[in-house]
Amino acid sequence: MCPIKGHFMTQKIWLDGNLVDSKDAKITVFDHGLLYGDGVFEGIRVYSGRVFELDAHITRLYESAKAIRLVISMSQADLARAVRETVEANSVREGYIRLVVTRGVGTLGLNPFVCEKSSIFIIAGSIQLYPEELYEKGMKIISATTVRNHPLAIPPQVKSLNYLNNILAKIEALDSNVPEAVMYNHEGYVAEATGDNVFIVKKGVIHTPPDEAGALGGITRGIVIKLAQQENLQVVEKNLTRFDLYVADEFFLTGTAAEVIGIVEIDGRIIGDGKPGPVTSLLRRRFFEYAHGKEK
Repeated sequence: MCPIKGHFMTQKIWLDGNLVDSKDAKITVFDHGLLYGDGVFEGIRVYSGRVFELDAHITRLYESAKAIRLVISMSQADLARAVRETVEANSVREGYIRLVVTRGVGTLGLNPFVCEKSSIFIIAGSIQLYPEELYEKGMKIISATTVRNHPLAIPPQVKSLNYLNNILAKIEALDSNVPEAVMYNHEGYVAEATGDNVFIVKKGVIHTPPDEAGALGGITRGIVIKLAQQENLQVVEKNLTRFDLYVADEFFLTGTAAEVIGIVEIDGRIIGDGKPGPVTSLLRRRFFEYAHGKEK
C-alpha cells in the first residue's frame, strides 16, 4: 500500500530547509539514498490536524540514523518543527507524512563518508487506507516465502530506505490476490507483515513477536499494547510459529497506515469464526478514540 496520494502539483514539499512546489522537489541522481537505499524514514499520521506521536517517531528516526552512522543535519526540535510546518502548509487535517533522511550526495562508490551532508525531505498529504469493508469483514493474507532479513545483516529496528526485502514479500501477497503477507525469520518464527506488526489472541491472551524476531518496534504496536493493558488484557511478547497463527482465536495487524485491522484467513486457514474477533474490535475502537483524542 502506498499511503500518500493527493494533488502532487499543488503540494508543498519540505526539502533541505525550504518549502517548495512538488514539481520542484528534486534530488540529484548522485544521492546515496537513491543509489543504494542509504537512508532512514518515518511514516507518521495526522489526526484532526495534530501530528500523531511525533516525538516517538522523531526519536526512532534518530536512533535508526545512529545505528547506520548517518548524521542528521538538524536537531530533533528543528526537524519536528519542520514536520509541523509542512502539515500546515498543505492544510492536512487527516493524512499521512513521509519523513525521509538520505545519506546525501556522494560518488558512485559505496563509501558513505564521501557524502558531506544528509538530505531531508518531508511529504504531507492525504492517505489511502484499506477499504472500510476490510475492517468490518477482516482481511485474508498469506505466508511469504521471502525470509525476513537476518538481524546480523541489518537490525530490524532500523527503518531504512532499503525495503526490497519487504517489497518482495508484498509481491507474493499481490500475486495471491491478497493485500498482505506474514514474513518469517531465518529460524522460522514470525517476524512481521510486510508493513505491519503481528498480533494473535489465544484463550484470551494477546501474543506478539518480540523485536528480536525481526519485527520493527512499531509506534502503533506500542500504543495498542498499552491500550490492551488498560483493558486488563494480558499481552505476552514471545516467538510465534506458523502453527500459532493457524490455530489463533483472533489475529490482527497494527501499523501507522493500517491502524488495527483483523485477519480472518491465512494460507487458506480460517481464523476463529471467520470474522474480526471481540478483542480486535475492542482495540480498534480504543485506538480510534486514543488517536482522535476521544478517550474518556
